[in-house]
Amino acid sequence: MIQGVATAAALLQVSGLRFGWKGEKAALLQIDNLTIQPGESVFIHGPSGCGKSSLLGLLGGVLLPQAGSIQLAGADLTRLPARQRERARVDHTGFIFQQFNLIPYLGVLANVLLPCQFSSRRAARASASDGSPQRAAQRLLTAVGLDSDAHRRPVTSLSVGQQQRVAAARALIGSPELVLADEPTSALDADTQEIFLRLLFDECRRANSALLFVSHDQRLAGQFQRRIDLPALNRPAPAEGVSP
Repeated sequence: MIQGVATAAALLQVSGLRFGWKGEKAALLQIDNLTIQPGESVFIHGPSGCGKSSLLGLLGGVLLPQAGSIQLAGADLTRLPARQRERARVDHTGFIFQQFNLIPYLGVLANVLLPCQFSSRRAARASASDGSPQRAAQRLLTAVGLDSDAHRRPVTSLSVGQQQRVAAARALIGSPELVLADEPTSALDADTQEIFLRLLFDECRRANSALLFVSHDQRLAGQFQRRIDLPALNRPAPAEGVSP
């Protein structure tokens, strides 16, 4: 598949995207065309500040651009009302945030189950694959190396690396069509990183989910089907009056 060429089967299609932060004189991101197919694994890299995290936020419907369209699973996120955009996000995307965004007053298992509480679609898929959302959550946590004793512990009692693994299990539960991972291996040692990546790839293959993976560690790039140099893809231009 050639980058930028849209097909009827595309999961994600970005066209004419332009985004900048309020108060900045220039657009941070200006991407003419980007296409992601179902089941595709994509490694995105670039220096700090080039817009990698912002791009994932846009593709997941967390941020809105000033111009362009972002078609996800047949719906244009940029045109949906806020509530429908939130529904599309939780139904179709799993997000591993750089800061994890775990709920501190919930236990480990409860954090992983959150997407299934907000999305009947994700809950139904978890039940179809594992018998119930709870069993799916338990399986994923065990797969990332957290035994049953840890499942009901507060997430605040876990190490940073363990919290990162909980965030991955939460993103993967219910087989979302698109998994967005923002520096997900930054807090993991080499052995745990290997287990973590194997889980990501296995779960995405199992569900035919596309994986967009942002990292500074270019040693990982060879494990992905496609590699995107974001500064090369991006065509920033002055953006006067930008106000997201």
